[in-house]
Amino acid sequence: MKLKLITDVSRSFLIARWKQTLVAAIGVTFSITMFIALLSFMAGLNDLLDGLILNRTAHIRLYNEIKPSKLQPVDLSEIYKGYYNFVNSIKPKNEKAAIYNTGAIINTLNKDSRVLGIAPKITAQVFFNVGAIDLTGVINGIDAEAENLFFKFSDYVISGNYMDLKNIPNSIIMGKGAAEKMLANIGDVIQVTTARGDRIQLKVVGYFQSGIRDIDNIQSYASISTTQKLLGESDGYITDIQVKLKDILLAPALAKQYSRLFDVDATDIQTANAQYETGSFVRTLISYAVGITLLIVAGFGIYNILNMMIYEKMDSIAILKATGFSGKDVHRIFLTIALSIGIFGGLLGLLLGFGLSAIIDQIPFVTASLPTIKTYPVDYNPAFYVIGGIFSIATTYMAGFFPSRKASKIDPVIIIRGK
Repeated sequence: MKLKLITDVSRSFLIARWKQTLVAAIGVTFSITMFIALLSFMAGLNDLLDGLILNRTAHIRLYNEIKPSKLQPVDLSEIYKGYYNFVNSIKPKNEKAAIYNTGAIINTLNKDSRVLGIAPKITAQVFFNVGAIDLTGVINGIDAEAENLFFKFSDYVISGNYMDLKNIPNSIIMGKGAAEKMLANIGDVIQVTTARGDRIQLKVVGYFQSGIRDIDNIQSYASISTTQKLLGESDGYITDIQVKLKDILLAPALAKQYSRLFDVDATDIQTANAQYETGSFVRTLISYAVGITLLIVAGFGIYNILNMMIYEKMDSIAILKATGFSGKDVHRIFLTIALSIGIFGGLLGLLLGFGLSAIIDQIPFVTASLPTIKTYPVDYNPAFYVIGGIFSIATTYMAGFFPSRKASKIDPVIIIRGK
């Protein structure tokens, strides 16, 4: 049977029951629209939430953790060899938190083809002096250029220029919460006391806000040289080496490799932020589940409409078969009807979904905790539209398959005789 004839018959059936066809198409359109808008918004939200931590976290962090020695003097004694020795109240080893031989380590990492870049860092525990009150804080000594290149530092500097850390000696970019507590304005000079009791004056050149209040209340930034001077250490003093990889999936294996190679402690980003990855996965899973449920509900609507159409078109089906249409032809006619609803409803749904996502993307979202975010986050991932289109066609095909098979088995003699 010619394809054009089957298409003409299918169109005639669709037009004859245009109200039911419109309802079915609207169901598919609504489902696809909400599927696209929901996934785009949830993916954008995941990127936002993960970015607050993951974009500010090294793929691999190399550091020297101060911890008790596993090998105690009693373990070296020949007398107690082979015994279980229990030693209580073991004190940490008398050593600094600095990484030794940092120059050689950084040179080796820079030559590694798997490494995208290196950002050295110093973590210093300090007290911010406010009159007679001391506020606990942390100053991170950073290379401003490397920190911005690999961790988007400038996105979180809400006032001032991050390069002032490099250009202005003894300068500091304060966490927004800490600056508010100290009433420190840009240009003010504050006094900082180290854990050893040394004091130094620093000039405030900017404010930093990560969006996590607990961090912004205690964390501030200075240059590596300023932090070394604050701690009274030499130029080679570094407590952390932040490694950014070309492939983040290599982080767990490389962290173990670097730990053995450089004799330091190493933490990979997957281990340090497992809870955030789990949260993103769960939110994405819920979004897909809701979207697919909407499509399945729309499929049941198409199934019911085609069933009703078959019952009402028994005479027409009988006449088609009596005039030479085979069961396969009837099957193709009703599948064509179902797929037509799915394709046109799906295409319209994809367009409306994109439009709704664009509208959401323009809605103002202003909050003090997220200064870099101005509108609701939306991810225009083409994969969402491909998945939505495939599910639209697949759902409507399955919805039309069983009614069309039922129509193909109708005996025209019984129908005409019954009339």
